[in-house]
Amino acid sequence: MEYENIYFIGIGGIGMSNLARYFLSKDKRVGGYDRTETLLTKTLNKEGALVHYEDSTALIPENFKDNKNTLVVYTPAVPVTHSELNWFRDNDFKIIKRAQLLGEITKSSDAICIGGTHGKTTVSSMTAHLLRQSHVDCNAFLGGILKNYDTNLLLSEKSNFTVAEADEYDRSFHWLTPLIAIITSADPDHLDIYGSEQSYRESFEKFTSLIRPGGHLILKKGTPITPKVNESVKIWSYSESEGDFHAENIRTGNGETVFDFVSPNGSIKDISLGVPVRINVENGVVAIAAAQLSGVTADEIRSAMRSFEGVKRRFDFRIKTQQVTFIDDYAHHPKELRAAISSIKSLYPNKKVTAVFQPHLYSRTRDFADEFAESLSLLEDVILLDIYPARELPIEGITSQLILDKIKSVEKQLCSKTALLDLLNKKPIEVFVTFGAGDIDRLVPEIEKLLRDRYLSKV
Repeated sequence: MEYENIYFIGIGGIGMSNLARYFLSKDKRVGGYDRTETLLTKTLNKEGALVHYEDSTALIPENFKDNKNTLVVYTPAVPVTHSELNWFRDNDFKIIKRAQLLGEITKSSDAICIGGTHGKTTVSSMTAHLLRQSHVDCNAFLGGILKNYDTNLLLSEKSNFTVAEADEYDRSFHWLTPLIAIITSADPDHLDIYGSEQSYRESFEKFTSLIRPGGHLILKKGTPITPKVNESVKIWSYSESEGDFHAENIRTGNGETVFDFVSPNGSIKDISLGVPVRINVENGVVAIAAAQLSGVTADEIRSAMRSFEGVKRRFDFRIKTQQVTFIDDYAHHPKELRAAISSIKSLYPNKKVTAVFQPHLYSRTRDFADEFAESLSLLEDVILLDIYPARELPIEGITSQLILDKIKSVEKQLCSKTALLDLLNKKPIEVFVTFGAGDIDRLVPEIEKLLRDRYLSKV
């Protein structure tokens, strides 16, 4: 890329920060704005990026004010009123969306792109780990921090494979040209962007049309889309228990989950999950399928699956003891919540599960209030925080109370973020879970400390 300076508006986002890291690795000058300082932005600063937290053109470093030598990258979550973005527009800078830049980077490689309403981050991280731990290797742009490497970016000098999440928000995944595409689900979401369930699913069909000739589509069995692939693209099905790729002989016990992987390209027995929760059997099946199609051997797959440590904020065990368990999870869609809660309750059938959920977006709360309540009603004890607005302005009449009123759990209540720790200190806790995609993660270290001090300090 001919630009020496890359300026990111929204640099702290998980999908923006891996691109920033990529250009830092290419010795480009990297800078940008984000609304809030986080551990991720602090890390970017340490790695050489110039990051500030106030929307002010005066804070744009002088090196980045040359429109011939600076590329500006933004995320669709940035409001149209953003003064820095408008200053760059008014001064004739080259400005592109994050997804467009990712598409350009992956275009010249063999891209494995993972799309779906949910499961993208875990499946892409598993796939990246499988390739990374094999003779195949890969580059990877991930939507979470992979715990094995403590990063969301993997780089390889020897591999032409690139693993990337295919984000459907704002039709971002239409910039990609996969060799292998995975679709984990197409349950309606982002209806503020798409307007209807049909339009949402049509965007996935468009994504399938972008698969390179001779490539592969691995589609979750029963997903309600009609692929529009080139005639030379091979379509495969998968699920936990049926399809071209599936699992058999699933065994759980003694903290382990083991299964046999069934494939038309050669089955693999006795695969042990590094993160042994039931939901990861199906995630593992499709990740293994992609790895197998990429040339990873059976022994390499078996070894890598066992060593996979998971992704931060994806079924992330913060405390796992006999006295108390604390899990942090990114789930923010009703079906994600249902899958996560079901997995937790199967792991701890005789324990009370208490969860705090921070709804994400007014529009999603409005569109799926019934479904959220139905999923959360699987819990014995539910705490709801206020809605995290992200990019949205409030919608009249839409608050967390809308979900709370529909929840059937015996114990349920609203709570502010500032009052949450005091509330938890008064509750008996056996298994505790934090759910949400907003800023609930900032409470996680304090919750972990509280639970450790309360239950483990005398152990």
